[in-house]
Amino acid sequence: MCYAAFVRENLAKAFELTNTLVFRRAPLPRSYMDLLGRKLFLLLLTIQGLGAFALITLGVILKKSSVAHSVMHPRIRHEINRAGIALMPMFIFVALALGFLVVGQTVSALAKVGATDYLGSTMVIVIVRELGPLLTAVLVLARVGTANVIELGTARALGEVEALEALGIDPVHYLIVPRVLGMMAGIFSLTIYLIIGALASGYLWAFLQDVPLTPGDYFKQLVESLDWLDFALLALKTIAFGFFIAIVTCYHGLAQPLRIEDVSRVAVRAVTQGVIVCVLIDALFIVLYLVK
Repeated sequence: MCYAAFVRENLAKAFELTNTLVFRRAPLPRSYMDLLGRKLFLLLLTIQGLGAFALITLGVILKKSSVAHSVMHPRIRHEINRAGIALMPMFIFVALALGFLVVGQTVSALAKVGATDYLGSTMVIVIVRELGPLLTAVLVLARVGTANVIELGTARALGEVEALEALGIDPVHYLIVPRVLGMMAGIFSLTIYLIIGALASGYLWAFLQDVPLTPGDYFKQLVESLDWLDFALLALKTIAFGFFIAIVTCYHGLAQPLRIEDVSRVAVRAVTQGVIVCVLIDALFIVLYLVK
């Protein structure tokens, strides 16, 4: 059985069950335990569907990495441009704002209590480890992830996915793989630019406030507070953000035949679940930082 048929016959069943009137639009249960049981059952079905879809996508990436280069490479470059290069102006603004609002105020506060020696470690924890990657993931989810759901949901509703299957084209390979790879590369790159921009603009704000800290001392503290594990975990975290954001949004857009009027509702649900997934991934990496 091909991957497309597997997606259609197995994932659609779980997705359709989570959207059925029995669970989502049924009257409210008479007790909180019934409500909790319904929500728990929906959660388990969603996790099952997302897990299966993620495994299928990984299998397609590994199995068909050398298939149709002339078609797939332009699509991958297009998705990298959409999830990365096209968002650069917005992220330059966000980096400047983050530097002025967060980093600059932190530098000023530490200078007032004579604790500038802790500036490097504070910036690494706040910007490099936490705020930079998570903010980047949420912004890309809101901008590109929503577009993924709408595009794929509309294509599914109009029968375009079935048309690809009729032509012998695997929809997962043609529609999902470029989005997954583009999202992973985009979030990784944008996180680096956001961190660099926020740290630089933060010092500029501190300089305007006459904080007694030279640029050399500022960046020396940053370098001393970083080690190779910070870079490795930052790369893994951003790649994980990109992969799972793409999986969640593409799953909701592709796994079930939709009507046009259902696309907006599914998009809202996909973005909500994407935010939850990002928070859970971030919590996992916090544990890794604590035990390193």
